[in-house]
Amino acid sequence: MPEFALGPKELQWCAELRELAATRLRPLTEAGEPGEVNRPLVAALGELGLLSRLFTSGSLELCLMRESLAYGCTEAETALALQGLGAHPVHAHGTDAQRARWLPEVSAGRAVAAFALSEPGAGSDAGALSLEARAEGDGWLLSGSKCWISNAPGADFYTVFARTAPGAGARGVTAFLVPADRPGLSGAPLEMLSPHPIGSLAFDGVRVGPEDVLGSVDQGFRVAMTTLNLFRPSVGAFALGMAQAALDATLAHTAQRRAFGGVLKDLQAVSHQVAELATRTEAARLLVYAAAAAYDRGEPDVPRRAAMAKLLATETAQQVVDAAVQLHGARALQRGHLLEHLYREVRAPRIYEGASEVQREIIAKELYKSLASSASSASSASSASPTPSAPSAASSEESGPV
Repeated sequence: MPEFALGPKELQWCAELRELAATRLRPLTEAGEPGEVNRPLVAALGELGLLSRLFTSGSLELCLMRESLAYGCTEAETALALQGLGAHPVHAHGTDAQRARWLPEVSAGRAVAAFALSEPGAGSDAGALSLEARAEGDGWLLSGSKCWISNAPGADFYTVFARTAPGAGARGVTAFLVPADRPGLSGAPLEMLSPHPIGSLAFDGVRVGPEDVLGSVDQGFRVAMTTLNLFRPSVGAFALGMAQAALDATLAHTAQRRAFGGVLKDLQAVSHQVAELATRTEAARLLVYAAAAAYDRGEPDVPRRAAMAKLLATETAQQVVDAAVQLHGARALQRGHLLEHLYREVRAPRIYEGASEVQREIIAKELYKSLASSASSASSASSASPTPSAPSAASSEESGPV
């Protein structure tokens, strides 16, 4: 598929997903309890075949799913994404037994997954996590806590990241698959700005063994980062779905709303603002698609591209929704209005799965790493070549990434 354009087949599929989200999935969210796992909604996602796509789709298809669902029903999008985030480590790094036990259940919407990385003292700084995995016999005992875990405490299993090597930073973390009924594991819900199922987890000597390890011992940070690199562009797609919904609502409103003797769209201050919002939304969308396509091609600069996509898309969505509220006026602040809903929903993606500040740090590190690599390559080429043209070639290579 072309990187910067969708074909008729993809456009039709996205339209179908929007319709499904609005007509079949949204009523299920309205019947659910805010702040709790909506199992009928998860089951419906399984029945529609969307959850199984989490394990067969590339990053670009994942982005299309998340953007389309978010446009019609943000809760459905979130339920889908959380299943993917919690279960992807099992799909990518699990044993045959782990996959056979859990992935069919997740795909069918019968089992709820969760990604347990964040802690009270280690949110954005994943390398600082302190949940202890103390060796005992041929396994470990998990002691400590996790916080701001989506789908907690209502999940059926958790991908848990714990410290197996004290003082080793990111190199001393191991990923474990921990069923929710494991003795010593408990949790409590947290009330957040947007009423998603989010909670804390307490580990009181929870026993895990070699059969529970995801990937390799002390290599859990790689499990976390490969999962986040896949999902970061699609977080941007989630934000874009909300931005597009807000933008479309604003177009409709300003095209018919009369004020100051005319229609709002005829005021240059309004029409120019709408044009700016649409342009920024489209620019962010192209960056998200490009990052997803780069991931699917296995390109080496995925961390930078993924961080850029999430950063621009989530920040843009916040700007678009805020401006849409302003252009709608007081009606957009009424409970139950689309924009009131989006205004609460759009704030979290700028923090979840790496805050905007973390994305800027990743981008900067990747840029300077690329610069250093180019400089090193240029220096080696200069030393190896006796020709007079070598210094100018080195200068050209060094200036490239800047």
